[in-house]
Amino acid sequence: MSNQQVIKLSDVVKRVPSVLAKLPRAFNAAKILNPMNENISIGWAVENTTRKYPNNVAIYYEDRALTYSEFNRRINQVSHYLLSIGVKKGDVVALSMQNRPEFLICAMGIAKIGGVAALINTSQTSKVLSYSINLVNPVAAIVGEEQLESFNQVRADLDLPWEQALFVGDWDVFTEPKEAPESYINLAEEALKCSGENPEETKQVSKSDHLFYIYTSGTTGMPKASITNHERALGAYAGLSIVASMKPDDIFYATLPLYHATGLLVCWIGGVLSSGGALVTRKKFSTSRFWEDIHHYQCTAFGYVGELCRYLLNAPEHPDDANNSVRTIIGNGLRPSIWKEFRKRFAIDTILEFYASSEGNVAFFNLFNLDETVGFGAGNVALVKYDKEKEETVKDANGFMIKADVGEAGLMLGKITKATPFIGYTQKDKTEKALFHNVFKEGDSYFNTGDLLRNVGCKHYQFVDRLGDTFRWKGENVSTTELENIFAEIKGISDSVVYGVEVPNTDGKAGMVSLTPIDPEQPVDLHKFLAHAVEELPPYAVPLFVRIKNEMDTTGTFKYKKSDLKKDGFNPESTAEPLHVLLPRTKEYVPLTSELYRDIHEGKYSF
Repeated sequence: MSNQQVIKLSDVVKRVPSVLAKLPRAFNAAKILNPMNENISIGWAVENTTRKYPNNVAIYYEDRALTYSEFNRRINQVSHYLLSIGVKKGDVVALSMQNRPEFLICAMGIAKIGGVAALINTSQTSKVLSYSINLVNPVAAIVGEEQLESFNQVRADLDLPWEQALFVGDWDVFTEPKEAPESYINLAEEALKCSGENPEETKQVSKSDHLFYIYTSGTTGMPKASITNHERALGAYAGLSIVASMKPDDIFYATLPLYHATGLLVCWIGGVLSSGGALVTRKKFSTSRFWEDIHHYQCTAFGYVGELCRYLLNAPEHPDDANNSVRTIIGNGLRPSIWKEFRKRFAIDTILEFYASSEGNVAFFNLFNLDETVGFGAGNVALVKYDKEKEETVKDANGFMIKADVGEAGLMLGKITKATPFIGYTQKDKTEKALFHNVFKEGDSYFNTGDLLRNVGCKHYQFVDRLGDTFRWKGENVSTTELENIFAEIKGISDSVVYGVEVPNTDGKAGMVSLTPIDPEQPVDLHKFLAHAVEELPPYAVPLFVRIKNEMDTTGTFKYKKSDLKKDGFNPESTAEPLHVLLPRTKEYVPLTSELYRDIHEGKYSF
């Protein structure tokens, strides 16, 4: 949607009948979300769906199909085993596993007894992994076979009882018993000895109890564990059932990682569990297998982030692209520039773009199925004017923030109220840093989303950019400060400044770092730098571009002038200083010449 285009009232009115048809679901959702209905939880939701649809397939995975009845029984067995080894309400259990049925079985097994599942990002390794686990003080860890190598590397550094390391093999563990590695307990083997009945402890779990710890910006240094309670998950269970209108015969394809809120809360809990439909999951997203899987399982919906859509759109066209079973897609980050092309090429009826974050109190959906918008928000949201040069909000003479005009990009804030609380992180100092106080009047408080959005009419918003020390690449948040801390460990480097730069034909911003050597006579060893980055970071966080500066420019208060660096980007014509690039599918930085720069801009390299 261009800046000149706006959503008109007539656009919304035309879609009102389709929204009114969702009212019966809204009444059902209201019962679940009723504040008086406190003692229900996501474990209750699993049991509720199982009672309604015991013989429906809950999960398809490779050549396996698990009904809700079987799914719930496996969950209960895990719950009873965890109880037997002393896990109780409020205890944290770290869960490190890729997308497969056992991930959900274990996560729900923890949830049903009031435990908290710390959902470890499977890209994490080394210091980041050990920090993430120790941060939440788990009493046990459940580790998938596919994550065993990275877990073993840090096991000696974990504040975790060795006898509480539980192993889950990468096979159909509940029907094919095999031995666990030495010093690990075979969780499935032990769980099979336990009762498959619903545990009584589920009835003691309430909405306000913690359910998951989901890590934000945690794959790039020192993570934060955002708190998801049962009420938030039930909000997805009840609320998304209204918005998505999924049915028991729907089949939802989800390749987004289940350790993220989009994959777990939106795609599975909101899109699948609430409807009694089926989830089709794959360990990792594959462009080449995507539509093959859609056709094989006859999927009617799928979850996305912007990068996923771009990968699909960049794949070679086929005459039958529009000949598929998908009618609805749910996700975020679908860029306006490719929105209509994507909808037309793959014949998508409904695009349920949404805006939310793991920890935030701001969330809204494209309820009216309009093009190029994340949906509408009212009441607790506010857009305020933001000065990108000064990197701060604009204030009036009284020191209060100023609301952005319609069509103007502004910083999105979420008002903190009883109805829209900010639960925050496990670290209280991180929680406080995310807040603004005295925004429009004395005493009010707002959550700072860190995102620039634009009001495009009728309270509908469009995502513009992410601010501050975080940028988004490959569907993941990358924290610049945390990368800089990691690069500070490298000998010979005096300063490192990390920022995101726009690369044509990609979504988000690619990582770039400016490095200053301690001794200008001793150039930065980019081989060692890359080796360190690859060892400490997941692939998407490794900087693609490197700039070498003998002296870093700072302000009078010794702050780096990131705005100047961002402005220069990776254009060799903008600076005489050496630039390097890590090209796709290569393992070393090469000098970034003017010719190579043109090739990148012309799309000759697929980042």
